[in-house]
Amino acid sequence: MAQKAKKRLRVNPIACEAHGVCLELLPELLGADPWGYPVVSEHPVPDRLLGHARRAVESCPTLALLLVEETGAEPVSTRRRS
Repeated sequence: MAQKAKKRLRVNPIACEAHGVCLELLPELLGADPWGYPVVSEHPVPDRLLGHARRAVESCPTLALLLVEETGAEPVSTRRRS
């Protein structure tokens, strides 16, 4: 039986400009450092918060927040490109 891939949040620190949108949309998994940049939980995103995580990713004005699938290999972004 195949194991379900875990989804985790990642932040591209170079792209992030600390707008804080993600912090407001997903406080359960994101905190802020002293300068207002997001600090991401190391835990996988629980199924009950996946919708909120996707909304936070899609709302990031600089595309710095990513939702990645980890299957044991390199993480793969689940962000949809327009």
